[in-house]
Amino acid sequence: MHSKDSDLELMQVAMACARVAGEAGDIPIGAVVVDSTGRVIASAHNSREALTDPTAHAEILALRAAALALGGWRLTGCTLVVTLEPCPMCAGAVVMSRVDRLVFGAWNLEYGAAGSNWDLVRDRRLNHRPEVVGGVMAEECGTLVRGFLATHRATQEA
Repeated sequence: MHSKDSDLELMQVAMACARVAGEAGDIPIGAVVVDSTGRVIASAHNSREALTDPTAHAEILALRAAALALGGWRLTGCTLVVTLEPCPMCAGAVVMSRVDRLVFGAWNLEYGAAGSNWDLVRDRRLNHRPEVVGGVMAEECGTLVRGFLATHRATQEA
């Protein structure tokens, strides 16, 4: 069911979610969750500013919505597609939700926990380790975040 083409299509959906976050003044990160048939069951974008919630990362919000849609917290058979490599909090949520696959765009060299700084999602000590596919549309996803941060920082300095 999973292919490079379907990962690209889903990343484009996640990018659209990310743009919504950026327009709302939050770091533009988007996420979608698909079930085992490839059907999108949840989508979200960073909403820390809007919700005044430090845990309102796109991944967390998408996983919560997927669990509600499926009627249970175990997201076995699901894939999480996110525009930026998850941080440690979100990587932990990926493991705890039992997601089968994690697909991400840009590498997060500052906070990444799916292979760059840490590899929490594939830690052998944990009872669940999803398949990880990184670097899907990495340049486009990274450009979106870097552009937002450069504009945001320039605005704060002015």
